[in-house]
Amino acid sequence: MRTVRNTVDTGRTVVCTIHQPSIDIFEAFDELFLMKRGGQAIYAGPLGCNSHLLVEYFESIEGVPKIKDGCNPATWMLEVSSTAVEAKLNVDFAEIYANSDLYRRNEKLIKELSTPASGSQDLFFPTKYSQSFITQCQACFWKQYWSYWRNPQYNAIRFYVTMAIGILFGVIFWQKGTQVHKEQDLMNLLGAIYAAVFFLGATNTCTVQPVVAVERTVFYRERAAGMYSPLPYAFAQVAIETIYVAIQTLVYAVILYVMIGFPWHVEKFISFYYYIAMCFIYLTLYGMMVVALTPNIQIASIAMSFFLSFWNLFSGFLLPRTQIPIWWRWYYWASPIAWTIYGLLCSQLGDSMNQIDIPKIGNMRVKDYFKRNLGYDYDFLRTVAVVHLGWVLLFFFVFVYAIKVLNFQRR
Repeated sequence: MRTVRNTVDTGRTVVCTIHQPSIDIFEAFDELFLMKRGGQAIYAGPLGCNSHLLVEYFESIEGVPKIKDGCNPATWMLEVSSTAVEAKLNVDFAEIYANSDLYRRNEKLIKELSTPASGSQDLFFPTKYSQSFITQCQACFWKQYWSYWRNPQYNAIRFYVTMAIGILFGVIFWQKGTQVHKEQDLMNLLGAIYAAVFFLGATNTCTVQPVVAVERTVFYRERAAGMYSPLPYAFAQVAIETIYVAIQTLVYAVILYVMIGFPWHVEKFISFYYYIAMCFIYLTLYGMMVVALTPNIQIASIAMSFFLSFWNLFSGFLLPRTQIPIWWRWYYWASPIAWTIYGLLCSQLGDSMNQIDIPKIGNMRVKDYFKRNLGYDYDFLRTVAVVHLGWVLLFFFVFVYAIKVLNFQRR
């Protein structure tokens, strides 16, 4: 309260709501606006030294007991203006105030202050916010940076889990990339890529939701205070998540690529990193988007699980696209996981001319097997790469739009 008092002494106005304060705190205020139950004003004016103006006002009302020596004026004020005292004295303190000289002085002051001086102009602010859009983005990014840095239970554990899962899958599928001689070898690699992508990607989707939910609560308060607009906040949170996911993906991709034993070519590793990074980014954005579209974390978790289940079913691993019924095949293309598996497997082995043994058929080139049995065409990879960017942008813009338009705050 000393800090508040010092702020007032600089010429600013501070409005506080109080409930039975101590005498020291109460007398730190200059004026009081007192309302009874129902919101009707029963006093509005200065307190005076030792609250003498307030005390004189209520003591002037017939039947109100005098204040005792040493009594807290705030406590006495609430006691003598209670509904029980009103009923006992058969008076209405709101009506008494409305007919008082104090009320008339206040009305006169309000009228004077409401009338602009001659020659004055209306206040005009060229922008809604005090800072430019770029400055808001910088401030929000700085805020999110420290918020994430000070959240080790989310980020540190994320990296520990990433390394643990990467090593686990690397051990399970140890050097499978160098052992492509039979159809089963290709299925093993398909399973390795499916498990590596979907397991950690779904984990990212789940773990980001509580963080976004908490940050959104803070965002509601700061937006209401006019600190910044929704767009810089959304951009900043997406940017900081993308940075952490990019680093997470680098660690994960290096572990998997080395331990699985894919051919070591720079362009193939870059493709491997790109598809995993884009997958983790769009799955993280998907989790953020669902939170932004729903009122609470419980509903967000249900909605998230519903679509993840369908994406898993139509990913192309449990049932290849060529074997999906034609009337459901469209959903394969609507599953982002399917595009990632397509891009990862085809970028690593889709151009291979090595022969593999197919039961009951004989030898077949890997490239031809992909196209005939799995529907993977190496020449289609550029489109697959662009579609990954499209999934990221789709979830990003829906998240931004939801943050900007929807407000699930209850108070």
